[in-house]
Formats: sequence, C-alpha cells, structure tokens
Amino acid sequence: MIKTGMLAKAVLCGTLLASLSGCVAMVAGSAVMGAVATADRRTLGAQTEDKAIAVKAEFQIPKIAGDDAHVNVNSFNRKVLLTGEVRDEAMKAAVEREVRAISNVESVINELEIAGPSSYTQRSSDALVTGKVKASLIDKKTVSAVSFKVVTERGTVYLMGMVTQREGNIAAEVAKGVSGVQRVVKIFEYISEEDLKSLQPQQASTL
Repeated sequence: MIKTGMLAKAVLCGTLLASLSGCVAMVAGSAVMGAVATADRRTLGAQTEDKAIAVKAEFQIPKIAGDDAHVNVNSFNRKVLLTGEVRDEAMKAAVEREVRAISNVESVINELEIAGPSSYTQRSSDALVTGKVKASLIDKKTVSAVSFKVVTERGTVYLMGMVTQREGNIAAEVAKGVSGVQRVVKIFEYISEEDLKSLQPQQASTL
C-alpha cells in the first residue's frame, strides 16, 4: 500500500518532470500509474479514445498554427479542452474547427488566448501549480484525487472529470487554496451520488 503523503509527493515530482522535460516521468512507479488507470471512472474505451484524440490534435494543430502559437490539448471523456496562445481570432477558430473534425470528439472548450506564446518561466510555474493542486487533492480524504484531471495555463486551473456536484465543489475549493492559483474553472461531467456508489465497487475490485 502506498501511503497518501508519499503518493502526493510522487505525483508532484512526476508532474513537474513530465511537464518540463517532455518525457514520461517514472518517479511514481508502475504501481502508482496502474492504480490511477484502474481507478479512472471513464470506460476503457473512452480512455483509449481520449489518448487518440490528443495525439491526433497535437499532430494536426502545428500544421495550422505554426511556430508562433502554443496550444495544449486535453481530452476527457471525449470533451476537449484547448488552452494556450494563438496570434488572432481567426487562428483560434481554425484550431477549434480542426479539433472538432477529429473522430469521437463530442465537444470542444476553447480557452485559447490571443497572445504570444507563454515563456518557459510561465510554463514552469504552471507545471508547479498543477503538481501542487494534484498533491493537495490526494491529501484531501473526502474526494478521489485520481478522478480529477488538472490543467494549468497562466495561473488558471482547469478541473476536469466525472464527479458529483459535492466532489466538484470540494476540489474547486482545494484548488483555490493552492498558492499560485489565480482562477479555477470547473469543466466537469456531473454524475449523481447513486452513480458514484455504483462505480465504487467496480473500482475497488480492480485495485
């Protein structure tokens, strides 16, 4: 059994290394990664499709946006969040159209800013904030931290996941209390408390 404090530290370090180096961090170890995957409330098919959507979008977007843009793509249960910076409204719309055309994409939340690409310092700060939010969620005993996807862009924290209203509110309050967070945006797919109870036995059996 991995202790909560150790897991929180592993997630924080892993997030920083993965975000800054562009490599898959192995700090948390295969046991942690396996636990995260099996506890995911999405179906296995949705998880696979989300990965495929992100890969396709990251391949196509540079062809449209070029080097003077910085676009991050995060897909959760086929809902795609676009964050980063593009040069103008036309580019912002073009990127969204390209992503919407990808198979299995159900909706697009376009949070792209009209600005120059963020600096390395800003991206490093955002990576640190993401790690701290994830670690804080792990330390919070009343929610399942692995049920949340955390994305940070220019100090704004976007929270994604399949959660109850109660879980979403708790997570938002936790994120707001983390140093460096300027704003919290909830992009949740809400489920009922009854739905949550039906999911928990299935998750427990896979751990």
